Amino acid sequence: MFGSAIIVFRETLEAALLIGIIAASTRGLDYRNRWLGIGIAAGMIGSLIVAWLTESIADMFEGNGQEIFKAAVLGIAVVMIGWHNIWMASHGKEMAARAKNVGNAIRSGQQELSAIAIAIALTVLREGSEAALFLQGMLASTTDGAGSVVMGGLLGMIAGASIGMITYFGLLRIPLSRFFSVTGTLLLLLAAGLASQMAKFLIQADLLPSLASPLWDTSWILPVTSSLGSALAILLGYEDKPTGMQAIFYFATLACIYIGASWTHRNATPSSQKLKSA
Repeated sequence: MFGSAIIVFRETLEAALLIGIIAASTRGLDYRNRWLGIGIAAGMIGSLIVAWLTESIADMFEGNGQEIFKAAVLGIAVVMIGWHNIWMASHGKEMAARAKNVGNAIRSGQQELSAIAIAIALTVLREGSEAALFLQGMLASTTDGAGSVVMGGLLGMIAGASIGMITYFGLLRIPLSRFFSVTGTLLLLLAAGLASQMAKFLIQADLLPSLASPLWDTSWILPVTSSLGSALAILLGYEDKPTGMQAIFYFATLACIYIGASWTHRNATPSSQKLKSA
C-alpha cells in the first residue's frame, strides 16, 4: 500500500502542480473551468487507454515505442505551454486592468484556453499512464492484494492533488501587479523541464546523441531522489546527472519562449493603458 501511494503521489503531484499554475494564470477568463475540466478528463481517459495498449505501444519502433510516445507527448505540451506564455505576454496587463470584471470583458480567452486544455490533457495523460503502468506492475507482483494497492493509489492521488490545490491558492495571494510575471516564470521553467525530459526519452530511443553523459554530477550534493531534488525536478526540471543534449533542449526552450514573449510584449497594443484612461 505504501509503495503504490508513493508512486501515485509523485505522478499526481507533477500533474497537479502544472494544473495549479495554469489555473492560477488563467483566473478570470471566460469558460476557464470548463476547459480545465475538459483537459483533465481527456487526460485521464487517454491514460487509461495508453495503459491498456501498453504492450502494443512498446512493440512499436523496434521496442522504443514508449520512449517515442512520451517524447511526442512532452513535445506537444512544451509547445502549448510556450504558446500560452507568449499569449499572456500580450494579454497579461489587459487582464490585470480588467481584473474586477474580467470574466465578462475578455472573450478572446476561449481560444487560448483550448490550447491550455490540450497541455493539461497531455500532462495528465503522461503522468496518469505512468501511474497506471506502475500499479499494473505492482498488482502483478504484490502479495498484499489488489485492495491494498488501489487504496494506496487513492491516498497518493488525494495527497498529490491537495498539494496542487495549496499551490493554486498560494499563487492567488500574490499581488496582482506581480502575479503574471510569477506564473509566467513558473510556466517557462516547467516547459524547459519538460523539454529536457523529452530529450531524455529521445536519447533512450537512440534518436538523439547524448553529447555528454553526464554533463555534470550533483547527485552527491542534491540527488534527484531526495525530497528537495524531487521538488526541483518537478518545478524547475532539475537533473543531478543531465546529458549535454538535455541541457541544449532546456536552455533552447527557455530562450525561445522568453524571446517570443518579450517580442510579443513589446509589440502588443497597449490596451491596458486605454482601459486605465477610460
